Amino acid sequence: MANLLEQLRSMTVVVADTGDIQAIETFKPRDTTTNPSLITAAAQMPQYQEIVDTTLKQARETLGQSAEAKEVASLAFDRLAVAFGLKILQIVPGRVSTEVDARLSYDTEATIAKARYIISEYKAAGISEERVLIKIASTWEGIKAAEILEKEGIHCNLTLLFGIHQAIACAEAGATLISPFVGRILDWYKKDTGRDSYPPAEDPGVLSVTSIYNYYKKFGYKTEVMGASFRNIGEITELAGCDLLTISPNLLEQLQSTEGDLPRKLDPAIAAKADMEKISMDQATFDKMHQEDRMAAEKLEEGINGFTKALEALEKLLAQRLARLEGEETITHAAEDIFRVYDLDGDGFITREEWAGTDAVFDALDKNHDGKITPEEMAAGLGAVFHLVS
Repeated sequence: MANLLEQLRSMTVVVADTGDIQAIETFKPRDTTTNPSLITAAAQMPQYQEIVDTTLKQARETLGQSAEAKEVASLAFDRLAVAFGLKILQIVPGRVSTEVDARLSYDTEATIAKARYIISEYKAAGISEERVLIKIASTWEGIKAAEILEKEGIHCNLTLLFGIHQAIACAEAGATLISPFVGRILDWYKKDTGRDSYPPAEDPGVLSVTSIYNYYKKFGYKTEVMGASFRNIGEITELAGCDLLTISPNLLEQLQSTEGDLPRKLDPAIAAKADMEKISMDQATFDKMHQEDRMAAEKLEEGINGFTKALEALEKLLAQRLARLEGEETITHAAEDIFRVYDLDGDGFITREEWAGTDAVFDALDKNHDGKITPEEMAAGLGAVFHLVS
């Protein structure tokens, strides 16, 4: 009998939720996606030191010696995201998602400008816009930016999506793809209700993505649905048949090593019979539904803050690395500094809710899988970078 991963690929496009090129080579997904915390994790690995150093030196040359290290690091992040994207596109046959700075999530014009810049960098390297998805947070401002970009032929992946109102607005804007976050929805409901677990078929994140998928298929939207942020393979198997699923390497490995029958759960034919009414979406409707959906409002803001912290942490590491490359003697306690950024309540542990960044990175740092990251786990997980810059 075929393993679950093989069966899943027969009905769903599998995307790797990782910036680690070796993991992508192992699991051979069609597409892949990156973000600041994934790039931070990849950039610490010795095999990617040359990419990081070259990108930093080029950013310095562009801005000149008078530019501050922080400014150089910010430019280097944009270019590093593209550099990893280019490496990834040498392996995958499909697309790579590259993220717009989360700090621009409520600024339509700045988001558009950043997206155009990212695409120009890919084009300069010989990559067409058809192979790149610009990843934007699903705020009203981000969705409006995506609407303009899509009309220019720049394809968008709307992320940090938790509510049906966000999904409808994205579809009406003509977004290429959305990434509803299954696991983070589950996290919120577990915390809010005090429940320890949900059966996969009753998982709130699974139910949310199923509802969005059925809405899109019933009303003929072309926007693709890519479930993201999974906590276990049960969530994944309950969404078999979804257009795409982006899955971390550890869960891909579990699927690959598990045998059993995998029935299709999401199907356009089933969606066509769903009892749903079409909702016309404007900003007033969006804002009203967003206010009424406490989970979506809280998780969107938390996600933006989390990606912002991840970006700021990466920029700090890049600035420290630049100082080292330029011969400056620096003393850094980067592991401790980053730990304090995420340990919001100062209790000496980083929980998944405090982390608010990428689940795959949290899982990698949480060595004993107890749901908390200790200072020792943080230092061990990011040790390669800190060795380089200290």
